[in-house]
Amino acid sequence: MGNSYAGQLKSAQFEEALHNSIEASLRCSSVVPRPIFSQLYLDPDQHPFSSADVKPKVEDLDKDLVHRYTQNGSLDFSNNLTVNEMEDDEDDEEMSDSNSPPIPYSQKPAPEGSCTTDGFCQAGKDLRLVSLCMEQIDIPAGFLLVGAKSPNLPEHILVCAVDKRFLPDDHGKNALLGFSGNCIGCGERGFRYFTEFSNHINLKLTTQPKKQKHLKYYLVRSSQGVLSKGPLICWKECRSRQSSATCHSMKPNSSGSSTVTPENGTTNGYKSGFIQTDSPILSSANSAINLSGAQDLTRNKNVVKPLALSLQVVGKTFAADAANGNSSHGGKSSASSSTPARPGNYSLSPRPSYASGDQATMFISGPPKKRHRGWYPGSPVPQPGLVVPVPTVRPLSRTESLLSAPVPQTPLTGILQPRPIPAGETVIVPENLLSNSGVRPVILIGYGTLPYFYGNVGDIVVSPLLVNCYKIPQLENKDLEHLGLTGSQLLSVENMILLTIQYLVRLGPDQIPLREEFEQIMLKAMQEFTLRERALQMGAQCTPVSPGQLPWLARLVASVSQDLVHVIVTQNSLAEGISETLRTLSEMRHYQRLPDYVVAICASKIRGNEFCVVVLGQHQSRALAESMLTTSEFLKEISYELITGKVSFLASHFKTTSLGDDLDKLLDKMQQRRGESVVTPFNGDLNECVSAQEAAAMIPTQNLDLDNETFQIYQPQLTVARKLLSQVCAIADSGSQSLDLGHFSKVDFIIIVPRSEVLVQQTLQRIRQSGVLVDLGLEENGTAYQRAEKYVVRLDNEIQTKFEVFMRRVKQNPYTLFVLVHDNSHVELTSVISGSLSHGEPSHGLADRVINCREVLEAFNLLVLQVSSFPYTLQTQQSRISSSNEVHWIQLDSMEDMSCQEKLYFGLNEYSKSLQWGITSPLLRCDETFEKMVNTLLERYPRLHSMVVRCYLLIQQYSEALMALTTMASLRDHSTPETLSIMDDLISSPGKTRSGRGHMLIIRVPSVQLAMLAKERLQEVRDKLGLQYRFEIILGNPASELSVATHFVARLKTWRGNEPEEWTPRTYQDLEGLPCIVILTGKDPLGETFPRSLKYCDLRLIDSSYLTRTALEQEVGLACCYVSKEVIRGPAVALDLSGKEQERATTSENDADELLIDLERPQSNSSAVTGTSGSIMENGVSSSSTADKSQKLSLTPGFQSPANSVGLDEGVSAGTAGAGETLKQECDSLGPQLASSSTSKPPPPSSGARALPWPGQAPRGCRGLHAALPPVVILSKAAYSLLGAPRGGKPPASSSLLPHADVAWVSALRPLLHKDMSSEEQSLYYRQWTSARQHHADFSNQPDPASGARTCHPRRLLLTGPPQVGKTGSYLQFLRILFRMLIRLLEVDVYDEGEINTDHSESSEVSQSEGEPWPDIESFSKMPFDVSVHDPKYSLMSLVYTEKLAGVKQEAIKDSKAEEPRKRGTMSMMLTKYAAYNTFHHCEQCHQYMDFTSAAQMSDSTLHAFTFSSSMLGEEVQLYFIIPKSKESHFVFSKQGKHLESMRLPLVSDKQNLNAVKSPIFTPSSGRHEHGLLNLFHAMEGISHLHLLVVKEYEMPLYRKYWPNHIMLVLPGMFNNAGVGAARFLIKELSYHNLELERNRLEELGVKRQCVWPFIVVMDDSCVLWNIHSVQDQSSQPMEAGVSSKNVSLKSVLQHIEATPKIIHYAILGIQKWSSKLTSQSLKAPFSRCHVHDFILLNIDLTQNVQYDFNRYFCEDVDFNLRTNSSGLLICRFNNFSLMKKHVQVGGQRDFIIKPKIMVSESLAPILPLQYVCAPDSEHTLLAAPAQFLLEKFLQHASYKLFPKAIHNFKSPVLAIDCYLNIGPEVLIF
Repeated sequence: MGNSYAGQLKSAQFEEALHNSIEASLRCSSVVPRPIFSQLYLDPDQHPFSSADVKPKVEDLDKDLVHRYTQNGSLDFSNNLTVNEMEDDEDDEEMSDSNSPPIPYSQKPAPEGSCTTDGFCQAGKDLRLVSLCMEQIDIPAGFLLVGAKSPNLPEHILVCAVDKRFLPDDHGKNALLGFSGNCIGCGERGFRYFTEFSNHINLKLTTQPKKQKHLKYYLVRSSQGVLSKGPLICWKECRSRQSSATCHSMKPNSSGSSTVTPENGTTNGYKSGFIQTDSPILSSANSAINLSGAQDLTRNKNVVKPLALSLQVVGKTFAADAANGNSSHGGKSSASSSTPARPGNYSLSPRPSYASGDQATMFISGPPKKRHRGWYPGSPVPQPGLVVPVPTVRPLSRTESLLSAPVPQTPLTGILQPRPIPAGETVIVPENLLSNSGVRPVILIGYGTLPYFYGNVGDIVVSPLLVNCYKIPQLENKDLEHLGLTGSQLLSVENMILLTIQYLVRLGPDQIPLREEFEQIMLKAMQEFTLRERALQMGAQCTPVSPGQLPWLARLVASVSQDLVHVIVTQNSLAEGISETLRTLSEMRHYQRLPDYVVAICASKIRGNEFCVVVLGQHQSRALAESMLTTSEFLKEISYELITGKVSFLASHFKTTSLGDDLDKLLDKMQQRRGESVVTPFNGDLNECVSAQEAAAMIPTQNLDLDNETFQIYQPQLTVARKLLSQVCAIADSGSQSLDLGHFSKVDFIIIVPRSEVLVQQTLQRIRQSGVLVDLGLEENGTAYQRAEKYVVRLDNEIQTKFEVFMRRVKQNPYTLFVLVHDNSHVELTSVISGSLSHGEPSHGLADRVINCREVLEAFNLLVLQVSSFPYTLQTQQSRISSSNEVHWIQLDSMEDMSCQEKLYFGLNEYSKSLQWGITSPLLRCDETFEKMVNTLLERYPRLHSMVVRCYLLIQQYSEALMALTTMASLRDHSTPETLSIMDDLISSPGKTRSGRGHMLIIRVPSVQLAMLAKERLQEVRDKLGLQYRFEIILGNPASELSVATHFVARLKTWRGNEPEEWTPRTYQDLEGLPCIVILTGKDPLGETFPRSLKYCDLRLIDSSYLTRTALEQEVGLACCYVSKEVIRGPAVALDLSGKEQERATTSENDADELLIDLERPQSNSSAVTGTSGSIMENGVSSSSTADKSQKLSLTPGFQSPANSVGLDEGVSAGTAGAGETLKQECDSLGPQLASSSTSKPPPPSSGARALPWPGQAPRGCRGLHAALPPVVILSKAAYSLLGAPRGGKPPASSSLLPHADVAWVSALRPLLHKDMSSEEQSLYYRQWTSARQHHADFSNQPDPASGARTCHPRRLLLTGPPQVGKTGSYLQFLRILFRMLIRLLEVDVYDEGEINTDHSESSEVSQSEGEPWPDIESFSKMPFDVSVHDPKYSLMSLVYTEKLAGVKQEAIKDSKAEEPRKRGTMSMMLTKYAAYNTFHHCEQCHQYMDFTSAAQMSDSTLHAFTFSSSMLGEEVQLYFIIPKSKESHFVFSKQGKHLESMRLPLVSDKQNLNAVKSPIFTPSSGRHEHGLLNLFHAMEGISHLHLLVVKEYEMPLYRKYWPNHIMLVLPGMFNNAGVGAARFLIKELSYHNLELERNRLEELGVKRQCVWPFIVVMDDSCVLWNIHSVQDQSSQPMEAGVSSKNVSLKSVLQHIEATPKIIHYAILGIQKWSSKLTSQSLKAPFSRCHVHDFILLNIDLTQNVQYDFNRYFCEDVDFNLRTNSSGLLICRFNNFSLMKKHVQVGGQRDFIIKPKIMVSESLAPILPLQYVCAPDSEHTLLAAPAQFLLEKFLQHASYKLFPKAIHNFKSPVLAIDCYLNIGPEVLIF
């Protein structure tokens, strides 16, 4: 007990302890307080917070917490776990220093080749108790078998043999130091050190091995010879009383012991183990349970440790899942005390976030046992008593206020007084309570401290169901206001008690209490109090219920319950009331009536009012107890009951029929009577018999409404696919750089589905039918069918290897965008670290391991799409999916929305609403007769799980119904009408037609063992009755494939037509039309689609164990489907098969059929036409009708998209689709496309229309089998009450339940879900009010401690939609249009127009040799200049006069109206690696070039003024340069003040450098800051170059934002409204001025003036690609030679032109415009002396005196070219190069919209060009546009008024002096 605080004692600490000691001794009446020095130095409860230097590190705390509680998953405490055991865990972990982190223990590595599996020794032998319990184990004399606990296998005990001399006696004494033990597995003996032994048995410890810590139990043999866990090894003397006691205690947690217990029976992270059987392994004699002890969650960290709530010590050792976790919930902490405490007043942990919120406030009991781990003496935490040697520390009293810290009524706060447990605080549970009364009472924890329970504690259950309702959580003011509350007005305990009683009275005899329901009652009560308080206005408190009034008020409230609710009031403690209730119960006789609820109230004057509820009603207590188990737990319980033979009594009960006959003998007798014959398979009555061989050989008629399987996409699916695509685009455009769509050229995918063989096959079928693999270019047409399997992966143990292969593909293909689709993503979303693979749950944590692994999160080319019908578990506070990345199915509520569709979705809401249709046979039913039978049986078998009883009864019901309908009519009255009518319909429908088609019935049996039992039993009855050829019985087990008898497979093949010989049904849809019972098993339905012939869905086994929204709704989701409109429009015609009228239904069924004549069901030629997820009927159209003969209307609804919706933009050639492909074609069009309904035949494929056909038209006279009606769903009473018709316009009660078992409510006070909430609003609601539990995969996604923000994965999307709505087809279509979009991103629309005004017939050009790379200056200067403009963009401008044109007759010139805007021809081209890009392109290579690092880069640019004088403008011009730091090397600055002097220019004599171009590039741009192609990185092959953007002053901020790493040349403000002429003028003026400056600068360095490089490049902002052309010589052929083109970079074009010999003698050099019509004729001359446009190399030295007209908006380049030529300068065009210009739809000259300065009205007609001019003396122009712009536009259109004689008269041209003007194409310019 050394003093770890030596030398650290603070004087303040000493004074405080001394003061407290004196105070305690003065007040103490029973036990002398401990001396002050003992407190300071020896007290293990010293609070480390009192010293600043002992605060634990948060990181260490996290590590320890994760390691201890999440490393291997659920801490699996057995049911007889006692508090000693947990305290033992802690007690031996003491360290020398209380504040030191645990010393990590490095275990010696195992020997090479030895086994390291948990639970096995290094020799590979099994040591687990479960494996060895039946083995005979020989041990040496003096040795004992003991159980060791491994931290990695919390649910298992390892068997060891240990020398008893080294073990303690019953008093915890006399154990020798050291160790001696043997290995039971391999037999190795003589281990002398426990460290060595722990290594051998693979304990894998992280702390120093200690026998005291890891050897836990003695192992004993029961009377049956089974080795089982015995009493605890009592290592400490202080514990001896507890383990050796014969009277054992059970102390449930209570609100008074500071617990806020999570819902669903979990407490602080652990499920209550509840088993309804007495186990031979355990007797109550060796169980002692204390449920209010508290321990530290982590070593030395003062985080309170959660305690296993082993609320029932009955049955075999039962795994309790770590379900809830003590986690932060939005940072709200609530350390609850004997009254709910205000969170934030104090915290029990270093971080408040660790004290949990609503559902899991931790147990506090104290003080803890470890040295230096405790509370301050004045800690406001009450200490409920422990079952340890007295004195036990108890709180003295509590205050009334519910939100204040509990201050005892003493002058000093929180003085804790040790005192013994009073006798009145314990309850002894009577022996044989369950056997005598038939009831296992459930104690609902209320308010206050529950007593200790001793004795037969296995016969009671303690439930924390309502405990959180009494803990008023602390909410923020905005939340309180939203709820209509104020912080001051909260409920008193008395009001809570009265509300509870009122609620129980209101429940009545059938319903069970629901937490969510009661929370809403509490909320409404608080709202009413708040309203009343506000009404008083003065703020005076309402008169509260006084404690004295409470007893009689409580009895008054309960008096109206007809004795169903009793109230017991006691004065001393709750124990009195509970004891009295249990005593009365044990003495009651079976015929005496019990109250359903007893409310025990303790009206104590010391502690105030406390209460709890004892549930005694047989139905209520069983339902509450069973609802505390998770699905996995109750399935394990059922499995245990079946394996151990607990059900034998029940099974023997059902061996006789309801009439008392022996069932097996009766069936044998019937079989003998029938002999070898069987009932005819179809087309005959049940009385007709044939031989088995004849039955097997009968062939049905081929069904005429089946066709080849086709895959269709309907409008809702297309809309949702587009929503997904637009969301992906939004991610790419978000600026977070998490997705770069321009980087990818291909799409690949993988689909991960839950562990269901049928679901895998179903998904494969959809992929194959959709053709998506071929459309994405992933597989060839021939191999796609076989290869599809690698794209669908099941979440099983093999997924790891398959997934690794996929991730390798992701890494190896960086230019492919991969989509990981996680279908049914809400299933099994448990975290990897929450546990090792537990028994029976092989998929535990697999989804988390795949979806949330680091490789997936970091892969930049991987999108994760999670798809779910019940996404609630993905929508919590810790969700990894951003709410903006959710895509919800479109709402199809109103009939008008989908008027064009013949089928409407019929889902959960429609089923609920259908109950209000007023028909006698509703679609959602509850079998009341069955429920009464169940209740009778449950009373008789109280120890069995209700699902076992229900299942056995259901098997008997179906068996007897079969017998009643075939041979024993006397049994009719003993089958429920519901069961009888279902079976009658099932076995009679095949007999009515020659096709033999019938209905499907689903019986949902979650337990696999029960399902197998049901299948075997029903099959036996069927076969003995001779019905084995009439209908099939199929076990729908997710783990296995479908197994169907061969004669039924043959029948299915006949119906389907052309199936291959080896075909077998693989999905439920393949069973279309087969009369069958599918017994569907498995924990959850996994999204399998059922055929249209599904008619009945029997969910009578889905009972009160299914109390979460997901669990309940996914069961009913099995029946959801698409139906005919008429079902919803005229529901009254639905078939009546209700119980009362079953006789009529069976005798005159044809009459009933007549009701359905006008219910249209379009016929299909294939079971999968409407049954694939690609269709709007994802699950097929389920029928629920016996209308076998209803006449079909011959209507073929169809979807046709307009033919023009598929054009070149989509890249689809609609006319080339072959006839065989039209059924498969889907809407790839990215444009909006409306589907229209049509009754005409679809047009032939050549017309280009994209048909989306409904199933084909049924031939006239063909009697259809089904109407498209939804299946009938039969529910248990519990499920029916939750899903049934809502009252008062509210949503069904199921929607207010906890959304999923893996999440928890954040607060008991929260608003209600509204009926009209959309799925988007529901998502936001759940994201605010639910939190992931500790074992949930998202639990680790906690908020950032600093910012509070949670991290959402940026490339993760969630697609949600109702079950069976068509989500699979939608995401397959999304993949397709995503691929189309990526291809479109890699394409560009370029202008494709042939040259104008060309005439190749006469060539005046000087002959040139074709192969010359550069022009020869001598011969070139002799060529005449071609004044005609050939650029097609100038096709509507005035021609320049030539003698040749003057001879052309005027008729040859077409009169085209210039007013009509002409659409220029474009062509889509693939972008190459040399393209120029706009801002939407991102890639790693040019990331630095673009440099989007926002603010940081903006500040790196500097602004420089540059002034020069212009003779043309007659004044000085000041331009501004914005120069990024990285580009300053291109400029010369003065040495003082960094003044800009000039821009550096190279020398003519510089050698050609392959990595440089000499000429600066100027690009004027306006209105195209986003769309201008200003990214030349790839075009220049990444080399350094000088590129200047020339922009207007007002646009500078936008260009600077989008192009922060570009040099900007900002024009003066006076040019803001100027045209492109001004920009070119200033570029040229600036460049010449700079040339002179550079010449001067370099001259000083000895360089000749003429050596400075005089060229600049001026190019448009729409130049995208450059090409080089060559003529292929085909001289031997008479036909014209071809032209070969190759894409080249801008760098290579510039370098080639710059290398021209004697280049300084040319004024302008350029290249020609690309056109698909380029011919060898046009390339015959490699160089032309003609106009050049858009991309020019300009010699600013030669053209010094030729200026651009700065007033021009149009044709400035033609004007400049003509004046340059007039000056005798050379213009050369390189014909072997061509330029592609992108069709950019924004910016440029389009920005000038001519409108009046004063707008009279908004909708003015466009202003005609003739109105552009006004009188010469007008002082103000009327139009808001530059005058020069108006003049040019006016001249274009007014030539016929200004120059009437020149119109079409080319002999009379108009003379333009020293300029070129466009005055219309009808006029010639001279």
